[in-house]
Amino acid sequence: MTDLAHPRDAILATMDRIYRYRMTTTSGGNISLRDEAGDVWITPARLDKGALRRTDVVRVRASGDFEGDIRPSSELPFHQAIYAARPDIRAIVHAHPAALVAFSMARMTPETRLFPQSWHVCGEPGFAPYALPGSAKLGENIAEQFRRGYNAVVLENHGVVVGAGTLAEAFQRFEALEFVAQTAIRARTLGEARALSPKELDLPQQRRLDFRGVPRAAPSSNERELRRQVSEFVRRGCQQRLLISTEGSFSASLSAEEFLITPSQQDRFQVGPQDLVWVRGDDCELGRQPSRASRCHQAIYAKHPDVQAICFAHPVHATAFSVTGTSLDSRTIPESYIVLRDIARIPFGLPYQNGAAVADLVSARQPAALLDHDGVLVLGASVLDAFDRLEVMEATAEALIFSRRIGEASPMPDRVIAELRDHFLKD
Repeated sequence: MTDLAHPRDAILATMDRIYRYRMTTTSGGNISLRDEAGDVWITPARLDKGALRRTDVVRVRASGDFEGDIRPSSELPFHQAIYAARPDIRAIVHAHPAALVAFSMARMTPETRLFPQSWHVCGEPGFAPYALPGSAKLGENIAEQFRRGYNAVVLENHGVVVGAGTLAEAFQRFEALEFVAQTAIRARTLGEARALSPKELDLPQQRRLDFRGVPRAAPSSNERELRRQVSEFVRRGCQQRLLISTEGSFSASLSAEEFLITPSQQDRFQVGPQDLVWVRGDDCELGRQPSRASRCHQAIYAKHPDVQAICFAHPVHATAFSVTGTSLDSRTIPESYIVLRDIARIPFGLPYQNGAAVADLVSARQPAALLDHDGVLVLGASVLDAFDRLEVMEATAEALIFSRRIGEASPMPDRVIAELRDHFLKD
């Protein structure tokens, strides 16, 4: 999914990721890339999307001719129509993820202003009227929306199409739009989700990092191990849909003043041990850019020396609570309370403006928080501990949303909470 990858390999990697995330089916969806010569590389017609080979990707010349016996996707006409309408677009993703299909059937588009990141990645989605799949009319309907400036278009009773300058950007736009659609649907079970104002949407963009790059000696064996752990759990988090590629951060403490953190502006799924950024005071690794949340992580470590790992993430069910103002009650099953304790709530914008204030609201004794319109925050005594807490928080949120569909959830009474605290939480 890098600019140096051959179009066949980039398309295969992206389709594999979409399929593994269950955002399309064996027969559904298509991806294309337009290269420097104007040729379009596109997924084939009627082949298993879960088992594509690089030789299955079809090269279509500007003349319309294609190589080999495998036919290009039947949706090629609308890809060509988008490219004709928008010369700046070099990559297109079309698929049928469940939440966006639901919006397409309801003739609606998801509200991307629920989160700053979804707004800045996706913008406002367009909506294209129905036409026969594969038809020239469908291509006209979709291309008209892109011509108007939309970069993501919901197709009536069909799915979604997104375009971007690179395939990596197109995937991120597609994933972010499905994430906000999933969140919006779950939020409807909890209450009314509020859209952010223009001023609020711009707030994260005003964050500025003032770290200075410095050279470093070779990392210790402990640092190498922490790099491996963080990168593996970040990748697992993406696979389990606890993290999304464009948002979130994970860090691990190296000492009282040093920590490792995920980099800024890099696909979280692609982060390896070598990509994590060392930070100490006002210094960071030379030539590297740490997460824009680094100062907030730093403030938490400074105030709470017993915290060894921190994660800002966007698991969809817990995030639904964050956009509605609804409390996420951990007093529902023993594991939830033991692992999460009472869940704090942090006002929107505070992590961008005042890391010390965030550090005042969380601790090893209150290690989980909802971030208004910005996902969740969890702390841990280790990388594994933080990740487990993230999983438990999302599982608890999902169970609470499910319970609202069948009856009123009954939290555990105070005597049970006291018993749990006495037996498991004696600190």
